Amino acid sequence: MPNLPLVVLTNATFPETRALFDGVARLVANDLAKPWPVDILREHCREAVGIMAFMTDRIDGEFLGACPHLRVVGAALKGFDNIDVGAASERGVWVTICEDLLTIPTAELAVGLILSLGRHIVRADRDVRLHGFAGWRPTHYGTGVSGSQVGIVGFGKVGQAIAERLAGFNCRIFAFDAVPGAFPERFDGLVVRSEMPDLLAQSDFVVLALPLTASTMRIIDANAIAAMKPAALLVNSARGSLVDENAVAEALQVGRLGGYAADVFECEDWARSDRPGTIDPRLCARAASTVLTPHIGSAVTSVRRQIEASAAMSIIDVLSGRRPVGAINDPVSR
Repeated sequence: MPNLPLVVLTNATFPETRALFDGVARLVANDLAKPWPVDILREHCREAVGIMAFMTDRIDGEFLGACPHLRVVGAALKGFDNIDVGAASERGVWVTICEDLLTIPTAELAVGLILSLGRHIVRADRDVRLHGFAGWRPTHYGTGVSGSQVGIVGFGKVGQAIAERLAGFNCRIFAFDAVPGAFPERFDGLVVRSEMPDLLAQSDFVVLALPLTASTMRIIDANAIAAMKPAALLVNSARGSLVDENAVAEALQVGRLGGYAADVFECEDWARSDRPGTIDPRLCARAASTVLTPHIGSAVTSVRRQIEASAAMSIIDVLSGRRPVGAINDPVSR
């Protein structure tokens, strides 16, 4: 149906997601297990009215300038640091996100990383596979969550969901957030509101639950690590560039940091023009003190279906002349 508006799905999606556009838009969809190269993406988007964007896409002023017909970017994301929302607004382009759908799966993964790092689960699994199992031995001793002190940096919806899931572990929970009113009353008695220096000094586990902004960029650097307990464990399931990976690698090497678990990495953060090309190889080499997963925070099948459907419906809203659900801007009419 050549008269229908063009919508581009930049990464692989479920068939059910594509079916939502039947009779509403014609699609160009990426069927590959990896993103299109930038030049291919721009060529596909040149005539697009709508784009379903993912974390691999950098939607900046230059990109938007190459898409003169664009009216909506439906991001299958919660964090949107890879999208220049101001530039989109100036060009009359809506930007929408999926604010709540990623909260619970991300919090679940954060707890999984805490347990995996503290109890050496990945390392122990590797040991059995490589060397077999002849019975109990006094090895792989780690740090339990029960009786420990856990510091959550960032107490928005994800930080709160992490605290709720840790509530049954008999640990003391500290939390820091610079945003006024970030601590709902239901957390009174469960979470100790702390300033950042106190949280770092007291926590056995430091868990990051912040968006990536200019003020949170590399909030965990060499100075922050020096302020942490010796051999503390650091967990990052939020954004890679909240952490200076070079500083983490050096701290692991000298034993200043006990371990690092991450689902996100600096190389992913398209908002940074200076982002590294790969994960620091020293982190990958330290298998005994790291747990590294490939950004699977929202990789729950039912959740990913909901995220794609939400992004699709926001695009369809705009094509139908409605204010889109999940909008984070009010674009200038053009």
